Amino acid sequence: MDRRVGTVAMTVAGRRTAWDVVVVGAGPNGLTAAIVLARAGLATLVVEARDAPGGGARTAELTMPGVLHDVCSTVHPLGAASPIFRELGLERHGLEWVHPGAPLAHVLDDGRAVLLERSAAATAERLGRDAAAYRDLMQPLAAGFDELVAMILGPLRIPPSPLLLARFGLLALRSMRGLARRFALPETRALLGGIAAHAMLPLDAAATASFALVLGAAAHAVGWPLARGGSRAITEALVTCLREAGGELETQRPVASLDALPAARAYVLDVTPRQLLAIAGDRLPAAYRSRIARFRYGLGAFKVDWTLRGPVPWRDPACARAATVHLAGDLDAVAAAEAAVHAGRVPDAPFVLFVQPSTFDGTRAPPGLHVAWAYCHVPNGSATDATDAIERRIESCAPGFRDLVVARATRDPRALEEYDANYVGGDINGGAADLGQLFFRPAPRIDPYATGAPDLFLCSSSTPPGGGVHGMCGYRAARSVLRRAFGRSADTLPDTGSGGARCRP
Repeated sequence: MDRRVGTVAMTVAGRRTAWDVVVVGAGPNGLTAAIVLARAGLATLVVEARDAPGGGARTAELTMPGVLHDVCSTVHPLGAASPIFRELGLERHGLEWVHPGAPLAHVLDDGRAVLLERSAAATAERLGRDAAAYRDLMQPLAAGFDELVAMILGPLRIPPSPLLLARFGLLALRSMRGLARRFALPETRALLGGIAAHAMLPLDAAATASFALVLGAAAHAVGWPLARGGSRAITEALVTCLREAGGELETQRPVASLDALPAARAYVLDVTPRQLLAIAGDRLPAAYRSRIARFRYGLGAFKVDWTLRGPVPWRDPACARAATVHLAGDLDAVAAAEAAVHAGRVPDAPFVLFVQPSTFDGTRAPPGLHVAWAYCHVPNGSATDATDAIERRIESCAPGFRDLVVARATRDPRALEEYDANYVGGDINGGAADLGQLFFRPAPRIDPYATGAPDLFLCSSSTPPGGGVHGMCGYRAARSVLRRAFGRSADTLPDTGSGGARCRP
């Protein structure tokens, strides 16, 4: 028997048959939880259904050999801002952030682009009459972003910077429509409205302003960077951290039931409520089962990946400065597109999020070729092929785009769910992020990572703080596991030995 504190880890003929912790799912949250637990001295195993770890942070040759596409996420403001990623020092393990010249370009219907620059002041200079209003809104949030992100990516608690959080909260609980009233120019309202559309909610819904504020402030504080070589670089760095801490990873091991897993004192699942019920429903208290059975999933996504024979021929050359380009028109157009999707329709002119990573990262494609992808929002589970609607939108902003297409690959919501069971109906955010589920996911609980079963925990984006590649759901879940399953104080965790950084959940 392994003599580490609190362990039940057993070995037979040199092979471990029991563990302190088994983590199901090797997405960023599952890997982060496993790293924290392994560094706390617990024998930790991660099992992953697919042949490679990563979840939404994988990179693959989707269109043709030698061309690297991010299967889901590419641009990582919350990854660059993540307190746990910083603590782990992922750059020591090969992760390199690539910063475009500007975080975002938003294209209006006439083809002009409005740029979100790295600094709030530089952005404000482009906004004419709205310059002062924009600076007053974003500068304080950007200046205090490290403190702000620690509070909003952390659990509900008494905040260390209550005035900053109060300022943010009063604005964040508003709808994007409400926030837009602060500005006179359609360009400013459009820029922030496109960012708010990442919420995948109607823009008159409460708290949609929070997405514009957080992602906008992140752009000014840490940027909207790419991972050189693809998002898999984040996963590879996390896996290296896991193995360095003594944790183990097994791929191609789908889990239909907890009975298929080795013995452990705690199980941590990087899954959404639907999979949790399927895998462990009989182990959960009835009241908890009933609550998470009512968990609501959000809109789906339809994604297209392209290999191109040249850079995108934007009508406004300013778009070439940004890796992320919103093709959306003014605020009314963005709101109308999102409202149509929530009414069950795929609009003729959808809100399109377009990403051109190879403009800034030459490792993605061979010389002479480029990669790009785009998605639009569609009803959950939709079988509609939105390729033409997306490409028509791009062509209107970049005439000749279609002539550059060498190869394309598409994924509708059903294909996204087949790729990753956590993308229920194509929902890439782990559940609807409306006011009821933005803070209290998957159900209202003091400890949202605990399930009521003493050995079962949830660590996916269906828990706070929600979607995005930041690992904080896994980090906070690991704290819960240490406290509830092992009676360990988070403050007693050992030094990570990583350049003075400590893993102190």
